[in-house]
Order: sequence, then structure tokens, then C-alpha cells
Amino acid sequence: MRIVRFSPPASAGIGTDPHFGVLNDQGEILVIKGDPIYSGIVPTDKKVLLEDVRLLAPVIPRSKVVCVGKNYADHAAEMNSAVPEEPIIFLKPNTSVIGPEEIIQWPAMAPSIDYEGELAIVISRICKDVPKEKYADVVYGYTIANDVTSRELQKRDGQWMRAKSFDTFCPMGPWVVTADEVDAENIPVKCWVNGELRQNSNTKDLIFDIPNMIATVSAGITLYPGDLIATGTPVGVGIGFKPPKYLVNGDVVVVEMGGIGKLENTFVAG
Repeated sequence: MRIVRFSPPASAGIGTDPHFGVLNDQGEILVIKGDPIYSGIVPTDKKVLLEDVRLLAPVIPRSKVVCVGKNYADHAAEMNSAVPEEPIIFLKPNTSVIGPEEIIQWPAMAPSIDYEGELAIVISRICKDVPKEKYADVVYGYTIANDVTSRELQKRDGQWMRAKSFDTFCPMGPWVVTADEVDAENIPVKCWVNGELRQNSNTKDLIFDIPNMIATVSAGITLYPGDLIATGTPVGVGIGFKPPKYLVNGDVVVVEMGGIGKLENTFVAG
């Protein structure tokens, strides 16, 4: 299933607050009650058309976005880094999350803006110390994320938190595809900037697979329903070009994952 979160039109008769729904192949959204991660799929008798709604971030992480760095060997090489021996873990705050077609805006203090298209895992329940063989028990589904980064601050600070954590620096969407419909170990990953293909890879090239990542992240750290694990970005980020191809005002970035969809956002200098 494709789970969407959306703002409905007034004509839908369900109010204007955000709702969740199930998107079918005909472009219809079956409105459901509550948050499906907590309450399951509880249908109503209401339907709206995808073309009539504004899509929002499909989940709002209750506590955190966990990211895995340098998880593709080619990306580690373009960053002049060795392949890590174990997953590199860092956090983005949930305040950085926005949805598809929303504006990514960065302050003047955060120059050299870069994109990082990534597959994101959506956690289904409270969990901790999850063994690799039980990873599927805690995965609700998958969505697309863009780990927006200020390379200047990343270099200046000597660590990654501030450079990746500004408001709007974690667009995601356009929806969550439930785990039963995704072969997460074999997903084409592509990213375009203004129509130019920059990233073109596949999750089969991940250094650390999804069971490994979930086991590592949850070791001693409690995960909550709706928390995300961004699985790392492949080769082709802006800093990897010579000279670097950082984003400028008005650039449009599209991240596409086979079997999931496309996430599009425009960058605006603040």
C-alpha cells in the first residue's frame, strides 16, 4: 500500500486538518482514521483525488531521524574517505522534516548546499536492541528522503549535526510504501538537479544492509513508531564534482526510487 498524509480541500467535507489515506492506482485516496502506524488501516467512507490535495511529509518522526553516513563505497571515495568498518550514525531533528514540493530554504550562514538522495526506513513500533534476524518486525515501510547538507558547516564544525539540521533540510515523501510491497535490497536510486541526472545507483550497493543498520541503530537506543532511518546516499553529490556543483537559488531537485516514487523540492536562498 501507498500511505499518504495530506491536506484536503474544503470540498471534501472532512475539515482542513491533515489526514492519512491509502492511494490507489486510479489516483484516488481512501481517507482513513488516525495514524496508520498506530491504529492500522481503519477506512472511512470518504475519498478524495490525489490531484485535489496537497501532499505533506508522509510521517512526522515522533523523536528523530537517524542517518547512516558513507554507506556506498563510491560515495565514500568521492568524499576522499575510506570505506567505514561499521555504520556511521548521526541524527537530524524532526523539525527538519518537510514534504514533497515544499521549499527548502537555507540561511546565509549555511553556504555550499548539497543534496543527498536516500532510501528511508519507517519504524513501525517501539523497539530497542533489535537482532538482525528480527529486523522486519519493526519496519512499517519505506519512503524517500533528501539529506540536505551545508558542506561549509560540515567542514568547519568537524561534525555533521548543524550542517544537516536546519529547518527544511529533510524533505521526504511523496508517500510511504508498506514493507510487503518493497524489495528494499534492490531499489534503483536516482537524483536529478534541474533535469541533469547526478546520482544513479541501487540499494544493492549499500555497504551495510538494512538488517545491519537497524541492529546497529537500535543497539542501546530506543526507536519510536514513525522514526526514520535514512540509509545513506550514493555517488554523485555536488561536492564530488570538480569543481563542486553546489545548489543555487531556484534549483529543483528530484529524487526517484524505483517502486516508491519521486520526491521533488525547490531550493531557495534565505
